[in-house]
Amino acid sequence: MQYTNPVIPGFHPDPSICRVGDDYYLVTSSFEYFPGVPVFHSKDLVHWRQIGHCLTTETQLPLTKAWSSGGIFAPTIRYHNGWFYMVTTNVSGSGNFYVKTRNPEGPWSDPIPVAQSGIDPSLLFDDDGRVYFHSACAGDQGDGIYQCEIDIETGRMLTESRLIWKGTGGAHPEAPHVYKIHGQYYLMIAEGGTEYGHMETIARSDDPYGPYESCPHNPILSNRSMKSTIHAAGHADLIQAQDGSWWAVCLGIRPVSYPMGHHLGREVFLAKVTWTADGWPVIGNNTHIEPVMDAPRLPEVRFPAKQVRDDFGETRLGLEWSFLRNPREGSWSLTERPGSLVLHGDRISLDDTGSPAFVGRRLCHFSCNMEAALDFEPLNDGEEAGLTVYKSEKHHYDLAVRRVNGRKLLVFRRTVGSLRVEETRDCPAGPLVLQIKALPEKFTAFVRARETGSIELGWGETHLLSTEVAGGFTGVFIAMYATSETGDSSPASFDWFDYDPADES
Repeated sequence: MQYTNPVIPGFHPDPSICRVGDDYYLVTSSFEYFPGVPVFHSKDLVHWRQIGHCLTTETQLPLTKAWSSGGIFAPTIRYHNGWFYMVTTNVSGSGNFYVKTRNPEGPWSDPIPVAQSGIDPSLLFDDDGRVYFHSACAGDQGDGIYQCEIDIETGRMLTESRLIWKGTGGAHPEAPHVYKIHGQYYLMIAEGGTEYGHMETIARSDDPYGPYESCPHNPILSNRSMKSTIHAAGHADLIQAQDGSWWAVCLGIRPVSYPMGHHLGREVFLAKVTWTADGWPVIGNNTHIEPVMDAPRLPEVRFPAKQVRDDFGETRLGLEWSFLRNPREGSWSLTERPGSLVLHGDRISLDDTGSPAFVGRRLCHFSCNMEAALDFEPLNDGEEAGLTVYKSEKHHYDLAVRRVNGRKLLVFRRTVGSLRVEETRDCPAGPLVLQIKALPEKFTAFVRARETGSIELGWGETHLLSTEVAGGFTGVFIAMYATSETGDSSPASFDWFDYDPADES
């Protein structure tokens, strides 16, 4: 049996994993999006379904000060004595903290802060009851991995932070995880930055504080300079399956153009781990992640496919939907017009570092068709609602209905840094269907109306919404949105939304 990478496509970076019996749980970063830290479940390591989020309240996740690619950085999930722990960093807020629960679907506890600085925190529950906290810091002893012991009930530091390893010399030693395997402590980190030089390295010691001996085979994972569809592999976490085999989840990217550019974001990849005769792990096929690899010998458990259409008939949004930062009260509703998602815009627009009326989902496929039925009658100039293909406030493509000088217009707008191109035409009367067709190298915008049929409004390159052009750590979202220059918006009613993949990427 074989499987295809990535096992979780789209913007799901910095994966961390734990196992409880025959069940696997995985979390990823969420940055400025809310709710925070999606939680996934699997029985076979290949097929995953989202079951919740760790951070679902503004108390757990304040994002009002989060810049683009701020907010929540790399989480770690661990299980100990009946409790799940998720530790992470809010770089735009309170720093390092963890939450806990007995049920990974949630709810999770209020945040428990940890005073050690840095990012990418992790936990090790040792056999003697001690709990070690690690993070990547720029400390008094230089850049590297720092460690302290904490009281897991309160988060209080029981020891001072100490540098335990600086890595092998690659830039940005980060994403530490310490494992106790066969009586030894293995410290695995990412180096090289989360770009094309990314790699995974490891060291070991007989003592949790070291000194740590670097693996002579480092890096144990890297797709650097390869002729491959997968690049930037790193930020890994190890897990031992119930059959004794070892596996790693890691992030990677799939560029689709030359010069290379990736717009789906960093995705979750899976690879087997083998152990050398001298006791060192090697991830993947001789340290490489491949698009197709041999599957775990575990009972295959597939989950039902997601429905193409969300008709907004439930009282809660599906788990795939996210807000841009903490949503403003009154900006969205599923009850104002039952069977529809209603958005109320204000002066916060897609060009602002704020929280517009925005309900979006990750773009997870290179080729797919996305449509939404919109009923919107703007009463004032400057009111606008529609679909956006969104990377950041400086990089997005918008397909919208807007009122300008008393006229209702269709707008297709491309914002790329300081450059903006906008095309308009008269808007047909009545409800519309807005359509974004995604292909690997372009997004094309269409509008359908009863009286006109389908109209193509324009297209934009995927490359211009890539990380290589737009920067940042996130991937592209497709979102419904509304905004108003006067601050008082007519309701924008979205009766349904379709996400229809055209490939299995």
